Amino acid sequence: MAFVLSIDAGTTGVRTFAVDETGTPRFSAYREFPQYFPQPGWVEHDADEIWSATQETLAEVVDHITQDGSTIAAIGITNQRETTVAWSKKSGRPLHRAIVWQDRRTAQRCDELRSEGFEPTVRKLTGLVLDPYFSGTKMEWLLTRAGVERNEDLAFGTIDSWLVWCLTGGRVHATDSSNASRTMLYDIGRLEWSEELCSKFGVPIASLPTVMPSSGRFGITDPESCVGLTVPVSGIAG
Repeated sequence: MAFVLSIDAGTTGVRTFAVDETGTPRFSAYREFPQYFPQPGWVEHDADEIWSATQETLAEVVDHITQDGSTIAAIGITNQRETTVAWSKKSGRPLHRAIVWQDRRTAQRCDELRSEGFEPTVRKLTGLVLDPYFSGTKMEWLLTRAGVERNEDLAFGTIDSWLVWCLTGGRVHATDSSNASRTMLYDIGRLEWSEELCSKFGVPIASLPTVMPSSGRFGITDPESCVGLTVPVSGIAG
């Protein structure tokens, strides 16, 4: 029997499911990871801890599946949206703790942009309101306040992008449109990163992931990082 693995990377933990050929969940494993609150209204995660939780749940589920000779056909990802990770393309290490969707540290910046009359542009291009909930001002804060450098080594992404990067051994930097549309940087009419918005927030487009259809093939897992598996990552939905 062949199984599909589903990684659910939420706000407080990671759960991996194994779904059989009839669509029935057969096995699952869960690991919590810590939340960090460095200041009132600030919420952070350690992206390495999210990856470790993912590896542990994958290993547990794969062990169940392979005991009777069953195989794994593909992996899919669903995730907390908006949470923002910055990492090094060379080392694969996070450059700062991930800023979580609930985080309000950029509320004043959003108020400033609203006062400048920039919110109609955001609404027109993204369908969103100006709010620190979304990723755009989080990325701007990392670049202007946290010492993250704008250079060719910089990679930005939401949690799905981070997991795809880790699952593929750093070979793939990609996301899907459901996650991209929650960054406040994605033009939902043209289905591409907005040069105007990226320029406004100072985010290099080259640091952002390639946007693919939610049901696209995002790459092949690297067995050294993905518990011995060499299977396609075949779906993402935020």
